[in-house]
Amino acid sequence: MEKRLALFFSVAVAAALYLVGCQAQDLPPLLVTPTSPAVEAPAAPAPALDREEQAVAPSPLPTATPTSTPEAAEVLVAPAMPPRRPTEPLVPTVPPAPAATVEPAAEVAAPAAPSPASQPVATLSPDEARRRLGVGWAGAVPQDPLVAQRLGFGWYLDWTVQPHPLAVEGLEFAQMVLTRDSTPFWGQRDRIAAAVKAHPGALWLIGNEPDVPWQDNVTPEVYARRYHQFYIYIKSLDPTARVAIGGVSQPTPLRMAYLDRVLEAYQALFNRPMPVDVWNVHAFILREERDSWGVGIPPGFEHVNQGILFEIADHDNLAIFRQQIVDFRRWMAGRGLQDKPLLVTEYGILMPEEYGFPPEAVIRFMRASFDFLLEGRDPEVGMPADDYRLVQGLAWFSVGDDLYPTGNLVDPATGRLTAVGQAFVEYVAALYR
Repeated sequence: MEKRLALFFSVAVAAALYLVGCQAQDLPPLLVTPTSPAVEAPAAPAPALDREEQAVAPSPLPTATPTSTPEAAEVLVAPAMPPRRPTEPLVPTVPPAPAATVEPAAEVAAPAAPSPASQPVATLSPDEARRRLGVGWAGAVPQDPLVAQRLGFGWYLDWTVQPHPLAVEGLEFAQMVLTRDSTPFWGQRDRIAAAVKAHPGALWLIGNEPDVPWQDNVTPEVYARRYHQFYIYIKSLDPTARVAIGGVSQPTPLRMAYLDRVLEAYQALFNRPMPVDVWNVHAFILREERDSWGVGIPPGFEHVNQGILFEIADHDNLAIFRQQIVDFRRWMAGRGLQDKPLLVTEYGILMPEEYGFPPEAVIRFMRASFDFLLEGRDPEVGMPADDYRLVQGLAWFSVGDDLYPTGNLVDPATGRLTAVGQAFVEYVAALYR
């Protein structure tokens, strides 16, 4: 335990927050090629770690005294969204819709909640469910076909462009380009062209957490320009490619305000709506406060110091997790995007056991979140062509990571399944019973 604590505090109270398809019966495959994260202390972000010309970074851990078990959430997002037990009905909320030039209030609060979301019984076939179930594959565990076959996931991402991802039958890979200043467009062109040629029709994720200062770290206006550059280039090489927006770190009002400015900047710059084939979001539950632990404040929001002040115990709160997904779908529907697929390309448990997240808690969260992301629906905001499901694909973090090992499926030191990994294998196997 002391060694683990030393590890987390040795990285400036931060560790790598590797902040995060499918085929429905009448849908094209979402994940013919897949998706995200990391963060370091906001006060002094560490340089990016190169990985095939691309990199991921870490997310600050809280400095609060660790607890042996998670506490009940004392404060959630705002008085309008009081704490709820995961078993209570899910109520979608309406996010704000600020103009692109208007900064959100210094303290962004969650809006009021209108109508309940429905949760029909599971109807996906085992193969369809498995295709939607993906992982982020960080570098601590070498990419090996045997590992992929053992775990049984249907797709994966590793935050890079790969002309030659794992050759496993039925396994799909999501390509990702970065939009940060240190990874310019021209430096990625040749590798993109090679990957497009080898994998026509692939899924392309444009950016990794552009809203996080120690990730891609670009203002909404800069992101809109860079997205356009990559979109036009990829589509010119392969019109069948499916291009997804980069995943913001979590679907909170502050992050949705960031995306509103992206959409409005794109319209102003190119005189047409932003073309997005697939929408994409990460689904962490981390503090939004300047110079604090969590994911900080998005670039371009200089006059904002706080968003949602999540606490440590909120990190695996299923009620908050579900609510955020519904809220993001409601944001999409309010902008005429309800018919678009939505992927959750990165999420999981980042905080260590010493902070109250032992394997049994991680397993409970993982299983329940899988159930929700695979079958959660809302007839008001879900995707009509997918039987009103809210999400069309998910990626758990991670197969194996050194800095944030809490959700690891494989132990990097031994190559064996962790308790969480064994639960993952059992979940996939249960799909076929």
